Amino acid sequence: MSGKRIGTIGTLLLSGLLMTSGLGASDKQTQAALKNKTALGKALFFDVNLSKNRTQSCASCHNPEAGFADPRETRADKAYSLGDDGHSLGDRNAPTVAYARFSPPFHLDKDGEYRGGQFVDGRAHDLSEQAGGPPLNPVEMGLADKTLAVTRLKENPAYVTAFKKLFGDDILANTDQAFTAMTNAIAAFEKTPLLAPFDSKYDRSLRGQVKLSDKEELGRVLFFSKQFTNCSLCHQLHSSLSAAKETFSNYGYDNIGVPENREGRKYNGVKAGTKDLGLFANKAVSDPQHKGKFRVPTLRNVAITGPYMHNGVFKKLRTVV
Repeated sequence: MSGKRIGTIGTLLLSGLLMTSGLGASDKQTQAALKNKTALGKALFFDVNLSKNRTQSCASCHNPEAGFADPRETRADKAYSLGDDGHSLGDRNAPTVAYARFSPPFHLDKDGEYRGGQFVDGRAHDLSEQAGGPPLNPVEMGLADKTLAVTRLKENPAYVTAFKKLFGDDILANTDQAFTAMTNAIAAFEKTPLLAPFDSKYDRSLRGQVKLSDKEELGRVLFFSKQFTNCSLCHQLHSSLSAAKETFSNYGYDNIGVPENREGRKYNGVKAGTKDLGLFANKAVSDPQHKGKFRVPTLRNVAITGPYMHNGVFKKLRTVV
């Protein structure tokens, strides 16, 4: 995916009518633009009013100009995203949401291995459930509860019109249903080609539109090699090496011995030596053998979505390799 292309689109979205909380003279235009769940979800994704102090949106940590990851320099050690309150930090690196729609719902496969889900520990079954997490997380967007989230939605007449049109006249009268409708709309936006264009040089080479350089071709051969690297053992979804729409993840969970990010923890207040249990922290998982396992990330946009690993401990892609 081209960072420049997505960046241009992102800039247009951020400056558009859908990103404003007031309507004024453009009421009809704004309401007309929110014509379906995808358009509504796009507006919600970029709306800072869905955070406690109205400073942070989904796009703050998942910026289109950075492959839908967090490029902000305000992060401690560049590993952890800064919360809406201006000082809170989590203990995990915000992953890209680009291509996230290809992760299957969280499940146990026929071989007894967990796969899919959202977040690095799979605790969200799907995109809709994931979208409901950050707004209510006290170290992220910081809303006190679902009631406040729905109250913020009701402040915007265009949202009220859109929610009633898309989900029924009484949707905003039921807090849980309204919150779920909100997350469903965000998920609908995250499933659009904007977040998964498959237009990298690799994709274009498969279509015969460009030719990889000699070094790039060598890298491709080594990446898919079962003899030299085995990268594709975890970072390949399709069995065919020339398969279109390869996401470079099998969406499984592994413990590869990633070291603690001691530098980052100097800033976020988490005691050095604290173990991140990863998959085992998922309430659906009870077997301790899964301690320290994290979901295999997509390698899409990997050159621009550092730092790397679940805790952002590695700053350079070369270090990861």
